Amino acid sequence: MADIAAIQSAVAAQSGWLHEALRSLVLVESPSDSKPAVDRCMALAESLAASAVGGSPAVRIRRHQQKHFGDVLELRFGPARSKRRPILLLGHLDTVWPLGTLAAMPFREARGRNGRVDRIYGPGVLDMKAGVAMALTALRALQQLGLSRPVTLLLNSEEEVGSPVSRSITERLALASSAVLVLEPAQGLACKTARKGVGNYRLDVTGVAAHSGVDFERGHSAILALARLLETVATFTDKRIGRTVNPGVIAGGTRSNVVAAHAFAEVDVRIARASDAQKVDRLFQRLRCADPACTLTVAGGLNRPPMERKPGTVALYKQARSLATQLGFQLDEAATGGGSDGNFTAALGIPTLDGLGAVGEGAHAPHESILTEHLIPRTALLAALIATLD
Repeated sequence: MADIAAIQSAVAAQSGWLHEALRSLVLVESPSDSKPAVDRCMALAESLAASAVGGSPAVRIRRHQQKHFGDVLELRFGPARSKRRPILLLGHLDTVWPLGTLAAMPFREARGRNGRVDRIYGPGVLDMKAGVAMALTALRALQQLGLSRPVTLLLNSEEEVGSPVSRSITERLALASSAVLVLEPAQGLACKTARKGVGNYRLDVTGVAAHSGVDFERGHSAILALARLLETVATFTDKRIGRTVNPGVIAGGTRSNVVAAHAFAEVDVRIARASDAQKVDRLFQRLRCADPACTLTVAGGLNRPPMERKPGTVALYKQARSLATQLGFQLDEAATGGGSDGNFTAALGIPTLDGLGAVGEGAHAPHESILTEHLIPRTALLAALIATLD
């Protein structure tokens, strides 16, 4: 049986290593759309993993090479052969921040009145390089304690743009695992037991161009047709069942004196239940232009299934809550409208607990930061979960 106090002490002893690992990860910019940049960050994570546990054979490394996105990094810890199924630690190293962001938004440690660092700023520090550093620190502490069980750490390279190449890898590894612990940031102080599914639809309307002064009557405006369609799309929102539909991008036309021949809109969809996916799709596929001279093309669909609060996830949360109590803090649960790669694993029926990363604020915003007081307690929780899960 795992000694929780020993785990807590072992993690606390790694505080310096954790902060240095985090600093080094943030200083290597890794926007999703730059394969070379993400690959550099993956190489750093690979080096940190070897450093954390003393190299091979304690860690076995596989890079899933990708052509258009950064490589996906699969790190296996613990015995190569075991009767126990591994735990999957799930994270990503890509960020929403373009190359050069560090110049205007540098890695920065802010000190409180007591002179100690209480907040750390930087692009990707919260979402989610701190979670990656925490996972490596937890594994380092457990290795030093001699607690060994199979663990897989998967670091994806394009989560921020929908996980187009890593999804199949994530799902395959999840199906071979007993549980999935997602290193995304906490929701306030809470972990996440439910997430909405995420979809995106694109509406393209083709009309008939004409001179707006000379041949106005011959024109059929794609912009007007699209505007009428969006009035209908707005009615698809149903907050009672957790469905929101948001036209977030709209464009069309060429000049003000031309009846627009083309217009498009991109629409974000969030659903709380998997059963709602087909209903939403039918609503979009039934759309028709009121002007018969205009034509509509609908593309897209659901990208991430919802992570529903099911018994396996609830059991994981209850165990995490009990361990947190032993570690001296309270762990609540929360639901969120945002998606993560945990949506994929939960939809497969694998017990999945999300939001086990850092506590902070400003993900995807210029004030992105983490609160350092929660780093060690939550890293100890992650280590305790790894040590105690069946």
